[in-house]
Amino acid sequence: MKYPEVLGFDALLPQLDAFDVIIDVRSQAEYALDHIPGAINCPVLDDEERIRVGTLYKQTGAFEAKKVGAPIIAHNIARHIDTLWADKPREWRPLVYCWRGGNRSGAMAHILARIGWPVVQLEGGYKTYRAHVSAALESPPPLDFRVICGTTGSGKSRLLETLDGIGAQVLDLEKLAAHRGSVLGHLPNEPQPSQKMFESLVWDKLHRFDPGRPVFVESESKKVGNLRVPGLVMERMRAAPCIAVNLSRPNRVRLLMEDYQHFCADPSALNGQLDHLVQLHGRAQIESWHAMANGGAMAELVDQLLVQHYDPAYLRSIDRNFVRYPQADVLELHDIAPEDFLAAARTLNTP
Repeated sequence: MKYPEVLGFDALLPQLDAFDVIIDVRSQAEYALDHIPGAINCPVLDDEERIRVGTLYKQTGAFEAKKVGAPIIAHNIARHIDTLWADKPREWRPLVYCWRGGNRSGAMAHILARIGWPVVQLEGGYKTYRAHVSAALESPPPLDFRVICGTTGSGKSRLLETLDGIGAQVLDLEKLAAHRGSVLGHLPNEPQPSQKMFESLVWDKLHRFDPGRPVFVESESKKVGNLRVPGLVMERMRAAPCIAVNLSRPNRVRLLMEDYQHFCADPSALNGQLDHLVQLHGRAQIESWHAMANGGAMAELVDQLLVQHYDPAYLRSIDRNFVRYPQADVLELHDIAPEDFLAAARTLNTP
């Protein structure tokens, strides 16, 4: 075999997990926007260098840009080899890609191949990968979705996490979106991914699932925070059979107090989020909730939010959006201890 081997994404997909590393040589900003899940970022031109070389290309032409870019690229590749791969054996097998599968990945792949590693370069680069993801999400696989339903605080996310822990197939959209799916759902110090990255993460999950086994997913709305669930995935979810999780309101308050400790510790942050509800509940009600937060009456505040905001919103939307909810199997949770969720997960995951 002559290396670097150049392969299209469709040919690479069945062996994607067999590579020792997937190397994205694009700049940090390109990588942050979206990348193949699991890829590491080793830029041959960083953000500033890419702008510099690109500007030169537009102003003076390809030859001058390449004269400036080539030593920068060579220096960066040498640094990556010295710091990351100097100890790799001869059989170490990397996959390398850039934006279009051209100069940047070609330079990296050529040098790695000359060293003696069996390197593969993605033909067409990230653009061909992205085209594959877009097409796949327009025609998602026929999976056996089981939709976990339940009012806010009923433990849906914990149940999904427990199901995942015992080997069930789980599509946790809130985890992929880094958001808990409500006005209070923003996770501290964890920004949401871009829309494209979210779609990549969803695609990565979907294409790995066994169609012969159920896939558990939460009854999400079309948007999780600022991100849109792919339309046809949403359609499949909404047509799927439902499981209604039932947990007492006092236990739901306890669970929410545990899950939202960051708001309990920072009432001003909570009040900032509650301000988004002024249009629905009026300024007087929001000021009353502000006072509860500031006075440490968090349990009472959570209970009122459930009764006056979350539960009515849930009841308005669930029957309309998940057509099989009236026939849902009911799953009773008696407490919120790990063993309660484990017993529930085992019940659901029994063939």
